[in-house]
Amino acid sequence: SFICTANYFREFCDRPKNSNVRLSLPAVCIVWQTAMIILFGVFIRYDEESDTHWIEHRKTKNISSDIENDFYFRYPSFQDVHVMIFVGFGFLMTFLKRYSFGAVGFNFLIAAFGLQWALLMQGWFHSLDYSDGKIKIGVESLINADFCVAGCLIAYGAVLGKVSPVQLMVLTLFGITLFAVEEYIILSLIHVNAGGSMVIHTFGGYYGLAISWMLYRPNLNQSSRLQGSVYHSDVFAMIGTLFLWMFWPSFNSAITDHGDGQHRAAINTYLALASTVLTTVAVSSLFQKHGKLDMVHIQNSTLAGGVAVGTAAEFMLMPYGSLIVGFCCGIVSTLGYIYLTPFMEKYMKIQDTCGIHNLHAMPGVIGGIVGAITAAAASESVYGREGLINTYDFEGDFKDMVPTRQGGHQAAGICVAICFGVGGGIFVGCILRLPIWGDVADDNCFDDEPYWELPEDEESIPPILEYNNHMRNKDM
Repeated sequence: SFICTANYFREFCDRPKNSNVRLSLPAVCIVWQTAMIILFGVFIRYDEESDTHWIEHRKTKNISSDIENDFYFRYPSFQDVHVMIFVGFGFLMTFLKRYSFGAVGFNFLIAAFGLQWALLMQGWFHSLDYSDGKIKIGVESLINADFCVAGCLIAYGAVLGKVSPVQLMVLTLFGITLFAVEEYIILSLIHVNAGGSMVIHTFGGYYGLAISWMLYRPNLNQSSRLQGSVYHSDVFAMIGTLFLWMFWPSFNSAITDHGDGQHRAAINTYLALASTVLTTVAVSSLFQKHGKLDMVHIQNSTLAGGVAVGTAAEFMLMPYGSLIVGFCCGIVSTLGYIYLTPFMEKYMKIQDTCGIHNLHAMPGVIGGIVGAITAAAASESVYGREGLINTYDFEGDFKDMVPTRQGGHQAAGICVAICFGVGGGIFVGCILRLPIWGDVADDNCFDDEPYWELPEDEESIPPILEYNNHMRNKDM
């Protein structure tokens, strides 16, 4: 009944493009930034490790040196994650021949927009000091805010080139709110450990797909000449891939426990990514005409292993287990681009511009399953008693938890992430269908011209045969 209602609303909101009611981008940005200044002034303060009282705290806790400040442990990982958010995700989406400004520029906009709201939302759920009602932030808060924004940037990939910047800001506003609630339920209430794959990638993937389904454009073929890529646009997109690939070990290990957990997470991610590259190259060559490689697969499927190993990265997955996860994801993701994306567009009316279902949603689910199996199979002989308690946080209310039950909790986290992604995406998609957001007509999609001042000497690009496309299958 819920899906039928959504379908009805989508048909009801088939809006005229000549509507005079439009929300202005400058007005939205100014109002939002003013609201952030007020809310930060009321709620946000430095935590004890970033406040000037650190010197007193150091003496009280008998901390010998400033080098033990969390900044020195976390900031290198924060830098890597920050580069992934602004350079990696931004350039990964520059494959469209006439939408590079929008890919990088709007990625920049919604990331800067979203991280402010993320600090507040996550602060209210995780770092609110009830003694004074303030949110205390430090370097770990900045990393978590970037993670929160990553879920919305993943969703952006599904609607790339088809929505206005104001719609993207609405998508981000609701996405971060949903993310913070989902994260609190999965990590704090259900007690899922290291739920990165499901909290970020599964939620972000299905959130974007549900929005894309709600914003389905039956006449999108009017801009089909712009949906493909050209040689130089794919080179720029490959820059994003390489940044993401290199820094993904930091992404998965950034907020894990200091010591063996963080060390293990980096190793497992490193190996899974390496395995995925070889598998993707093999499958792409095997299934493409004349045995040639498809750049779409190399840009995207080579990252799927990093997504899938995220949940179990901190666990005793073992190096060969990481290679197996990367191997499986390379196959699933590449075949998804070849077969599943065209099927979803034709029969399910989901126009997934970047193929986030193959890079984030499916690998995220695989990662959740791997995490559940690994947790359920944990034993004292492998972890040691103290290691088992430390890795899975079997303390406080969960001191009597056993690994098999923890595995069930890990599996429950997958269901929560999918429900929040699909349900939230349908709800937000309904809102984005309202005729006030200034989105472009079908024949102007995937084009920078409606939103950007382009160089005057820009050469007009005549229609050319598409050799590369994220949304359509080629002859095999």
